[in-house]
Amino acid sequence: MAERSTAAVDVADNSGDDPLTAKADTAATDGVAEERKAAEKTAEVTGSKAVERKSGDQPSIAAPELHSGHKLARRYRLEECVTRLDGFSSWRAVDEKLRRAVGVHLLPADHPRARSVLAAARSSALLGDPRFVQVLDAVEENDLVYVVHEWIPDSTELTTLLAAGPLEPHDAYQLVSQVSQAMAAAHREGLSHLRLTPSAVLRSSTGQYRIRGLAVNAALRGITVERPQRTDTEAIGALLYAALTQRWPYESDAHGLSGLPKGIGLLPPDQVRAGVHRGLSEIAMRALANDGATASRQEPPCTTPDELAKAVAEMPRVKPPEPEFPTPPEYQRTTYQQGSYGRPQPHPAVTQAVVVPPPPFQSRTGKVLKWTVAALLIAALGLGSWQIADRFLNQPSNDRSPVTTPTLDDEKPPAPKPLAIQSAREYAPDGSPQNSAKVSSTYDGDGSTYWRTKTFVEGPVLAPYKKGVGIVYDLGSEQNVSSGSIAFRYGGPSTTVTLYAADSLSPSGTPETMKKIARVETSESTAKPEAKTPVRTRYVLLWLTALPYSGGDQYFGAGYKQAITNVAFQGTSP
Repeated sequence: MAERSTAAVDVADNSGDDPLTAKADTAATDGVAEERKAAEKTAEVTGSKAVERKSGDQPSIAAPELHSGHKLARRYRLEECVTRLDGFSSWRAVDEKLRRAVGVHLLPADHPRARSVLAAARSSALLGDPRFVQVLDAVEENDLVYVVHEWIPDSTELTTLLAAGPLEPHDAYQLVSQVSQAMAAAHREGLSHLRLTPSAVLRSSTGQYRIRGLAVNAALRGITVERPQRTDTEAIGALLYAALTQRWPYESDAHGLSGLPKGIGLLPPDQVRAGVHRGLSEIAMRALANDGATASRQEPPCTTPDELAKAVAEMPRVKPPEPEFPTPPEYQRTTYQQGSYGRPQPHPAVTQAVVVPPPPFQSRTGKVLKWTVAALLIAALGLGSWQIADRFLNQPSNDRSPVTTPTLDDEKPPAPKPLAIQSAREYAPDGSPQNSAKVSSTYDGDGSTYWRTKTFVEGPVLAPYKKGVGIVYDLGSEQNVSSGSIAFRYGGPSTTVTLYAADSLSPSGTPETMKKIARVETSESTAKPEAKTPVRTRYVLLWLTALPYSGGDQYFGAGYKQAITNVAFQGTSP
């Protein structure tokens, strides 16, 4: 599958420095060594356990003097400088070879951190975990060192999300769950972040969180610590704390957020803001393992991302909020009265008797004529009725059709019933099937057998690089299909499945040209798409366009994938 042409740039956040990163972002001005020493002293006062160790107070090094339009390796065209700090610069650029946006970090080859930046970038690229913004290239060329990474235009920084207010409990739960699992996987490979701030966490339009700057951000700023796992775990706790309260869990303001009041210590999130989820508040305090947090906690602290991920997995899952429907306006009765136009009158109107004038004078001749015509009509009707009854009585009894009166039960549509699947075939319009030999496992009634997709490193939405994957089912004859039931092997956000009416086991058209039966997007292990009105068809296409992320197992690696078993359809015969 083609590599996703997206990227992200590490934009420096100069709105305020928290104790974890204050020493890394001081501006390149005269006296930078004194500023770093002051920041280190601040970190000790605030009680941060992760004291950063610098490689040495180096004099400020000017960032390379480049401009928009400059090309690197005759391929990467610089577009906009988004960061210029401490001898390096970060750019939004365009990869003209693959026609995609990328991000580029630049620094001189003789920069004291150039070697460590190259090593960090190459180590991060080897991880290949889609939960991190990927490093695409790391090169030393023409007295420059540059690192090229993904650019993700459809994602939003956590800094921007928190500027609008605290996150909903479900969103905060997804944040700490996904970020802690990703960082646990990185530390198992010997990689750490060390600068996990709100600007380093992105949320995509599908609700997936991605982390940028793994190892590279710290190397660019010369950040080293004695306990990297403790540092990243406390940083995740700070992110969760900010997501729940819209406050930074230290006394100093940072990342556009107000710090806690001075002198009161670290309060639990549910004491800072009303309505905070208590379980998530406890998780945040267990991750922020300092004196203020430890004193108010009964559970043991989480000192590694893996411990934090397990603690989140053990707590009850936070459900998404129920959808809110607008309340219909109350019915207002309007009374229109002559002369008032709906305005109530102060006194009820007095009803007066209406005098009906006598009918006009009718002559005796007119009365006689009226009664004569009425008598003729009655006679004609009686004669016609007698002839019809006589003809009906003279017919043989077996020719008489009984008169039936429809009842309410006759007008009810028949109840849907299970529709038998006769055969099935994998549908791969791009010529790249997933697992054709296992299609029959989706309707053999055995829940232990299944058809699976391949594992994709980009996702969860497959388009535009792959339109989708699916299977066409033959019902034997035309049926009125009203719903389906599909069991999945992998749950989690999120699987998107659509049912279409196909013209054969090998459809001639694409899903866009077929009639849609039903569509559903689910995070559960079973999907039940239901049609608004039944669709008449013999062949049903089950089409997957988004797959959930699942960790690796003994057979398949980690990535976006899905497996299908126990497919069934419901409907009625025409």
